[in-house]
Amino acid sequence: MNDELTTIGATLTLTEDRMRGGRHASERLWPTGFDGLDPVIGGGLRQGSLVLLAGAQGLGKTTFAVQVCRTVARSGRPVLYFSYEHDAEDLVLKLMAMEAGERDDSHQVRLTAFREAFDATDTGPIEERLAGVPGALRALAEVRSYAERLFVHRSTGSRTDLAAIRARIDEVHEATGTVPLVVVDYLQKVLVPGGPVDEVERSTAIVEGLKDLAIDISAPVLAVVAAEKQALRSGTRMRTHHLRGSSALAYEADVILVLSNKFDVVARHHLTYDLGNAERFRQWAVLSVEKNRFGRDGVDLEYRKRFEQGRFEPEGREVAEQLIDDRIFTE
Repeated sequence: MNDELTTIGATLTLTEDRMRGGRHASERLWPTGFDGLDPVIGGGLRQGSLVLLAGAQGLGKTTFAVQVCRTVARSGRPVLYFSYEHDAEDLVLKLMAMEAGERDDSHQVRLTAFREAFDATDTGPIEERLAGVPGALRALAEVRSYAERLFVHRSTGSRTDLAAIRARIDEVHEATGTVPLVVVDYLQKVLVPGGPVDEVERSTAIVEGLKDLAIDISAPVLAVVAAEKQALRSGTRMRTHHLRGSSALAYEADVILVLSNKFDVVARHHLTYDLGNAERFRQWAVLSVEKNRFGRDGVDLEYRKRFEQGRFEPEGREVAEQLIDDRIFTE
């Protein structure tokens, strides 16, 4: 980070040099691969921005984050994933099922089939284990095509602090020559050495540190965040104020995305007058753009859940139905 004084004139000169050198705005953007979302947030995850991804347990936050990582790695850029919740092999399984599922017209691809193949007691190369899994060998070849650009750090709440995160980013930068997209899964698990016990103060220190980090490295930081208990109970739609820990999360973030089950947040009349909607809505997740410094907020997009394949279908659209904050329909 350059913390010396500068002027707008000097900044304008640097901007003109960038334009003359052919370095365009696309270099400052990391597309997520999700239709509908990228245009809303200004073309993708933006250089120097902090993006928070929230949602109740089981709504696919890690799945969404891994899918974004896959898109960026396939584009030729490095990714560094700090995983406080999953080991690297779990992420490999998601990637394999994701790749196979996108190429499957038979709807037979299942994440469980990949897991069973990986856990089998048979000995032999991975190709033999996967031979009987639909689409697995093509998926393996595809994952291998970008695997060396996708770095995973097995992080722990007892060891991995902001300094460790920065050190690993520097390692990836040195190894690849490019600053990576950084994903932290999840924010509240980041260690604050000798820091406050109070969760509000801890969350403030972490989110401020991640925001500074994004600016320092000139790359996006995508952080998964937990929610307050009140937002996890049935009948409540998660909003920005439900993020667990501190109001600083809402203040520091450039973009806040919240995942919900469509069935849980749609207005009652959409279910009352067409009972078939209930089953259809369960198959979709709503991704709400709660805050957006780079474009519109208050945008609700929907993506079909394919969790049996470890993915969302990336073709999204704006929600046509009315959504509510408190569910008033139960079965």
